[in-house]
Amino acid sequence: MADEWKKTLSLYVNEFNQDEVDYRVRSESTLITDLDYLMRRGEQKRRLESWYQGRGAVPLRCETRARLLREIENREGELEVEMLLAQKVDYEKGGARHQEERIVKQRLTLQREGDEWSITRVIQPVPERSASAALPAGFQSDDSGGKSRTPRPFLNREVLGGGGLRSSPYRREDAVLYADRWWDGFNPEFAAFEVDCTNYISQCLFAGGGPINYTGKRESGWWYKGYVGGREAWSYSWSVANALERFLANSGLGLRGELVSRPEQLELGDVIIYDWDGNGSYQHSTIVTAFDAGGMPLVNAHTVPSKHRYWDYRDSYAWNENTVYRFFHIADRF
Repeated sequence: MADEWKKTLSLYVNEFNQDEVDYRVRSESTLITDLDYLMRRGEQKRRLESWYQGRGAVPLRCETRARLLREIENREGELEVEMLLAQKVDYEKGGARHQEERIVKQRLTLQREGDEWSITRVIQPVPERSASAALPAGFQSDDSGGKSRTPRPFLNREVLGGGGLRSSPYRREDAVLYADRWWDGFNPEFAAFEVDCTNYISQCLFAGGGPINYTGKRESGWWYKGYVGGREAWSYSWSVANALERFLANSGLGLRGELVSRPEQLELGDVIIYDWDGNGSYQHSTIVTAFDAGGMPLVNAHTVPSKHRYWDYRDSYAWNENTVYRFFHIADRF
């Protein structure tokens, strides 16, 4: 009987997998007794159905693989576990078949009644909302209108090549290759953060030839040196979505981005930054790595590892009607 709860987990994963592409009201009974989760999941299924219809896309199949990370607490008749769900979702649009991948983490509480186990609680973390949105002291100040502004980044010409700036192209394909190589893992040459989205995007930009703008000050430039003397040595713009948004919007030399108004104006290797609450503080970053049959961007990301995910993130629990996007076309030459 010791492994009966694992059979319950397996049935739960099958149910979760089916819900990703089948939005009909479930006719059979469910193992889940968490009413709050069932309400949220029902709303999510309605949103997904409307989302696919609005995109002119049709979900075809979903494959979900589960990996048990740990048993958090094991009490008499009750068990709390944490697991990863790796999903591949296939959909059709415009006669073309697409596949996106993502890896989500869940925490479940299982309870035994006699010989049966049920799932009494489902916690679905939303780590994209956990990113630090506040800029550090000294990075932003208030003008007379009360709006935040950022000083132009200082360009360290010695690091970029002697006494003058060397022009070089942005290698978009290399940025995408790097993004696809590391979307579900961490390059051991860099520090890995719990909230890793912008650190990952910065690595992709660097792999594409984005020039390091080293100032030695965490609140300016765009740079990474790892840990020096046991202390973090990288700029906020390297690792914080809000700071990267400010940097790209204000940089006039080296790595820089041009704000465009529509996602279809983006190219491979361009960047989208997300403000879930619409309050001017940005919390998530992605990089364009492909396009669907309608020419809309598909993106890669970390924090919730994602590959070729549709750009608007309406399938995420982080998204809401207040979400604001910043579309950055990265300069073709630096």
